[in-house]
Amino acid sequence: MTRPTDRLLFGAAYYPEYAPDRSIDLDLDLMAEAGFSVIRVGESVWSTWEPRDGEFDLKWLSPVLDGAATRGIDVVLGTPTYAIPPWLRRSHPELAVETATGQPVPYGGRQDVDYSHPVFRSYAERLVRAILTEHAQHSAVVGFQVDNEPGYRLIHNDGAFEAFVAGLRATYGSVERLNEAWGLTYWSHRLSDWGDLWRPDGNTTPAYDLAWRRFQAGLTTDFIGWQTRIVREYASPRQFVTSCLAVGRAGVHPALVARPLDVVGVNIYFPMQDALRRPQSAEASQWGKPFWAAAHGVWSVFRQLDVSRAIRPEPFLVTETHATSIGESHVNYPPFAGQLRQVAWTMIGRGARMIEYWQWHTLDSGHETYWGGILGHSRTPGRVYAEVAAIGRELAQAAPELGGLRPDADVALVHSLDSKWALEFAPPLPLSDGSGEGDPSSYDRIFDAYYRALFDDRWQIDVVFDEDLPDVPAAVLRWPVLVLPAVYVADDAQLSWYAEYAAAGGHLVLGFHPGYLDREARARTELGPGPLRAAAGVSFAEFSTIAGTVPIRSDALPTPELAAALGWADAFDLEGADALAWYDHPHLGRWPAITTHGHGSGRVTCVGTMPDQGVGAALARWLAGDRLVSDVWGWLPASVTVSSARTPQGRVWFCNNWDWHEVRVTVPFTSIDLLSGDALAAGSPLVLGAWGTRVLVEHIPTPDVRPVKEKGQ
Repeated sequence: MTRPTDRLLFGAAYYPEYAPDRSIDLDLDLMAEAGFSVIRVGESVWSTWEPRDGEFDLKWLSPVLDGAATRGIDVVLGTPTYAIPPWLRRSHPELAVETATGQPVPYGGRQDVDYSHPVFRSYAERLVRAILTEHAQHSAVVGFQVDNEPGYRLIHNDGAFEAFVAGLRATYGSVERLNEAWGLTYWSHRLSDWGDLWRPDGNTTPAYDLAWRRFQAGLTTDFIGWQTRIVREYASPRQFVTSCLAVGRAGVHPALVARPLDVVGVNIYFPMQDALRRPQSAEASQWGKPFWAAAHGVWSVFRQLDVSRAIRPEPFLVTETHATSIGESHVNYPPFAGQLRQVAWTMIGRGARMIEYWQWHTLDSGHETYWGGILGHSRTPGRVYAEVAAIGRELAQAAPELGGLRPDADVALVHSLDSKWALEFAPPLPLSDGSGEGDPSSYDRIFDAYYRALFDDRWQIDVVFDEDLPDVPAAVLRWPVLVLPAVYVADDAQLSWYAEYAAAGGHLVLGFHPGYLDREARARTELGPGPLRAAAGVSFAEFSTIAGTVPIRSDALPTPELAAALGWADAFDLEGADALAWYDHPHLGRWPAITTHGHGSGRVTCVGTMPDQGVGAALARWLAGDRLVSDVWGWLPASVTVSSARTPQGRVWFCNNWDWHEVRVTVPFTSIDLLSGDALAAGSPLVLGAWGTRVLVEHIPTPDVRPVKEKGQ
């Protein structure tokens, strides 16, 4: 099979069915002029494909496929299973997904169906097979997208719960074993029969909740795998299968759901305008931020891309990103000139092999009327179309130099979905509104605190899911530093792996409360950090929530005056480790906040709190030494980012100025500007205009290798 990542694809989602009075030929001509090589079609309109039960209209897409083929534009054909038609909901109300027992989602939105239900599966299969029989072998179709953003809701329907109980019976064998594993003696929850298991709505047992979240992710993995198998019956060796993942959905484990796919597809959205300015002010960063975008800023764009690459550590597809405003009538912040280009090249630099905008034209009706397309409601090409077309020309020009690209990394951050789910159920951090409630986004806040600190110190970052860690020697070779921001749930074998990593020469950084729970979400009974105690050289039996902030003092770290601990404090007792920083507090001050300990050939550093930006910056600089890839550049303005990637031909550097003011930096190596063709000598000035991007190919001299003389010559 031709790998979908063998080419660099550029295009948009295209929905001519939403604008039947629009000329398809005119649209496709404009796409071709903009350098489009791909469009995505068909995934949102079950009621168009099947307007009534068993009555199919399959020919409406043919003019799009034929026109795309004529212009050399490839097509990704989507399966429309994430939004069901009214006739199906009316005839089978039992298919409505329940967000709590007996509480169905009212009709009128999307992703409102129980996709584990056999009746839904039968209707979905019938439709998918009809579409693929008609269109799968069209010459324009290069791939298939199964469903769209799966895992949006947790499914509480009867059938899902019964399957959950059946899975527990298969895993544990008896209620006695489940009672022991989950600690159900507490509050008289011991089961005498499998029929005793209560519904998840009122559950207060951590082990139950973690098992329920794993089960829900399994439902989504099964659904995508089931649909992928159907599609493969029709796909030829030249065609790929992907899905369209929104990382962070409640009912999906991205690394698991992606395994049956040929390539990972992800949706990347972010606030623009001043939210992309560096350095970022707290006030400006809120503008252009829809309610669902928890993180914002240049660092968050990189973080989304690095997490996307972690789903399967290889190039990925950006199946959706936005060309203008994102989503709400009161959030209309189209990009400043240059920002689309910056983000497109950032995506390529961090491993994307396809960029598809959502969408070609802004919709005239429906919930997403304010979600801007490349063309507006008038369908008239304007500024955004011109900028997208310029990006298309650049990517087509540069594509031959970007094959086999692999982003560089100085460090890996370990992502643990078990820990994320457990910390949603029992958050360690309070909400900042003074309500006294726990913050269910605690895991993301902790993870992002480390990611942003390292990013701001110009580290290049890999993210790796904890179940995808390689063997220890490979990990040490690839990542000299491994950071565990919040590995709260882990079994003994995982924790032993981390200790072995440090012993083999890696620098392991532990966030607070590492391995506090075992795989069943039971608190370990030994002193923290449990199996990591000897490697860390510390123990703790006590911990405290921090109300507000607590200053941090240190003679070993370059901590700024305002550095502080946030949210939490582990009370470390030193058992061979050295203290790097202390809490500056009349009670907590008896304990160190950050420690470090040599272990084997490596080191373990423990951070007993959530670092603020000051502590994070000091820790990142202390960890770095002189090992950062970007350090070869020396001083850089605060508005500038540089990132690099390797190709078989050498190293490519992606340089961006995230600000209105032109800046100049010094190029530290001989290079070629990939887009202009200009040669740059080492020491040359590099001009980056307002919101400017430059892509440089570093010239790596060929070693002077002389032939070895044979004896007697």
